[in-house]
Amino acid sequence: MKKIILTGDRPTGKLHIGHYVGSLRRRVELQNSGEYDKTFIMIADAQALTDNIDNPEKVRQNIIEVALDYLSCGLDPAKSTLLIQSQISELCELTFYYMDLVTVSRLQRNPTVKAEIQMRNFETSLPVGFFTYPISQAADITAFKATTVPVGEDQLPMIEQTREIVRKFNQTYANVLVEPDALLPTSDACRRLPGTDGKAKMSKSLGNCIYLSDSPDDVKTKVMSMYTDPTHIAVSDPGHVEGNTVFTYLDAFSRPEHFERYLPDYANLDELKAHYMRGGLGDVKIKKFLNNIMQETLEPIRARRHEYERDIPEVYNILKKGSDEAREVAAKTLSEVKGAMKIDYFSDEELIRAQTEKYGG
Repeated sequence: MKKIILTGDRPTGKLHIGHYVGSLRRRVELQNSGEYDKTFIMIADAQALTDNIDNPEKVRQNIIEVALDYLSCGLDPAKSTLLIQSQISELCELTFYYMDLVTVSRLQRNPTVKAEIQMRNFETSLPVGFFTYPISQAADITAFKATTVPVGEDQLPMIEQTREIVRKFNQTYANVLVEPDALLPTSDACRRLPGTDGKAKMSKSLGNCIYLSDSPDDVKTKVMSMYTDPTHIAVSDPGHVEGNTVFTYLDAFSRPEHFERYLPDYANLDELKAHYMRGGLGDVKIKKFLNNIMQETLEPIRARRHEYERDIPEVYNILKKGSDEAREVAAKTLSEVKGAMKIDYFSDEELIRAQTEKYGG
């Protein structure tokens, strides 16, 4: 069996370093690893519309922003297929067929769906499209017969729902669909990067993000104003590393060579943490260190983005080419699905021949 990856993002804004640490960096590594036969990266605009139906222009404008972020991070259209969800009409048809395999009560029990509904205050006015997102996601994954779906822990219930749909379909009709496995981040530091204000989640709406496209000055301003340890008032005070956003970011981004370049007084992050915890190390010093690391990390990403920004028509061409390629794959899966469900009336020559014989033709 071929090893195939399917992953993506909703185009509701520019991508930030939380996306980079949580998924983008890993996607590039997986793309370049040679372990997978195919990688599909989806810009999930149809899903974004389920809770932005009154603001389609927001979704429309952010297609290019997400695409630029993808390309600037190193996703290579020669190695990964970049596609736009809404341009693959077969996904809608698959979603419709899969709806018969899932009960309303099962969707209501999905922890991710419940959390998302609460977060968006949808309890009394829940769009059906948003409610059935797990089914739509199952269509996305199975259309490309993905074997691997990189996700955060909060998305595990969605992958399990897809697996259930695949099992139900294969048991009911024929063994057509592939049951995917989730691929979790490799370290705790990459699982959920907090916002610069210390809030549990980096969020565009909370204004606590460092964007991949931020200027050097913007990055510095955000890092230097970052939440640390409120009990660490004087430099001499012992500080806490747990819950300290600066150290969380250092866990995610720092490497041994960064200490050699920017903070040679310390051999590694453990030594820096130990000094901070016993006192005598100020927040400004560690923030300056983090800023140097962030600037080094983001500079090549910014540079690649500027290159792609010079030829926006080519970026759209990359998306169209990827979407056309993806649609061919999805169409083949849909044909197999319809055949298994016995609704391929016009291409089933055996059916036509049997009916002809039945009626004496």
